[in-house]
Amino acid sequence: MKTERWKSFNYAIGMFGTSIPINMLKTYAAIYYVDQLGLKTTQWALVLFIYTFIDAIDNPVYGFLSDRTRSKWGRRRPWLVIGTPMLVLGLIAFYNPPAFHSGEALFAYAMLFYIFTGTLDSVINANYGALFPEIFPDDASRAKTNAMRQAFQLVAMIISIALTPMVTGWIGYGWTSIVYSILGGAVILYMSLTSKEKEVTEEEEKPQLWHSLKSLFINRKFWIAGFANAFYSAAMSLVLASLPFFVKYRLQIPDAQATILFASVLLIAIASVAIWARFVRKHDLMWVWRVALGTLALAYVPLFFANSLITAIISAAFVGFGFAGVITTMDLIAARVMDEDTEKYNLRREGFISSALGFMNRLSGLFTSAAFYLIFIFFGFESGDNPGPQPGNASRFLLTVFPFVLMLISLLFSFFIDFKDRKPRISEDNTSGLDHYLDG
Repeated sequence: MKTERWKSFNYAIGMFGTSIPINMLKTYAAIYYVDQLGLKTTQWALVLFIYTFIDAIDNPVYGFLSDRTRSKWGRRRPWLVIGTPMLVLGLIAFYNPPAFHSGEALFAYAMLFYIFTGTLDSVINANYGALFPEIFPDDASRAKTNAMRQAFQLVAMIISIALTPMVTGWIGYGWTSIVYSILGGAVILYMSLTSKEKEVTEEEEKPQLWHSLKSLFINRKFWIAGFANAFYSAAMSLVLASLPFFVKYRLQIPDAQATILFASVLLIAIASVAIWARFVRKHDLMWVWRVALGTLALAYVPLFFANSLITAIISAAFVGFGFAGVITTMDLIAARVMDEDTEKYNLRREGFISSALGFMNRLSGLFTSAAFYLIFIFFGFESGDNPGPQPGNASRFLLTVFPFVLMLISLLFSFFIDFKDRKPRISEDNTSGLDHYLDG
């Protein structure tokens, strides 16, 4: 039992490490480059647009290469150990642009290092995600471990999102990126060196590219789950990226108070993960997933009407509750897709499918790109130097209207997929062990 606990802990804490760098990149890139450095919203929209297509190409490639890797260190560990230092360097470079860069030079620099850092995040997450169904083969261990790793992710979000306005106020974005990168990288390496994946022999058949592409292309459940995840990811990416704008232009309170608003979302989410995990244990996974998606969609309605810090905190609490439900169930849906592929073809392609789902996730960049472009068209919001006549409404559109529509689409997709019930009933002995993890 003790070994099992450490097995779950060693893997789950990896989510803490992977979350810190990418959260800072995705949440504060826009406010830093657009509002502080003067990059135009149309230029930033183009960065997101181009990055999305590059990421669409590299994600499946990374997963395919990982599945075919044969080494004495395993399939996933070499990619994680080599990719992590490069991810660290990428984030540091992104938030430490040369002082003499401006205009087109700043635009090119932002694009280069946003893409570089983002693609290294794809390498890390494709391999980290592939380990999940490999190490934890049954729904009981998955529910337990996923509850732990989502809790770690939310703690990482408190640090890298909620506390960042305060931290950057003290030491600036450059030094903050250095601290966050080193912290996240160290945890990823710890997870990589302590999590033991299944042994793969040289004799085991390697996935072939054409067959993998063909089988994935005709996998209806992959596409439906992928699109549902993509629309949800776009909604939450917009929330994270637009909340600093909402605080500044809609609520008109000090930027540092964004910490309070972010914290209200994440603390409620942390408290709610155990609730949603119990729902998964006691009810049908698909039903719980749909309820979570619907809850998150409805949460944007009261947030639309928030006009003070207090009303925003109360509204954001509903977002945190729905967010916890989706992150608790989404990875379990992805694991089911991988399970069915393994059972059908007798091939282990977790890396390829994980990265392909990651590619679908990255499609969210198209929607976030469109949202930033639309606030320029609808509200004339160009940059921090020229926010237009209605910056408050522009930020509210980004934070509530666009995400609400995206979540409704995600919910719609969820009704077109189902899985055969493979979850065994958990015995009383196992229940006590699971409760220990969900409670503590």
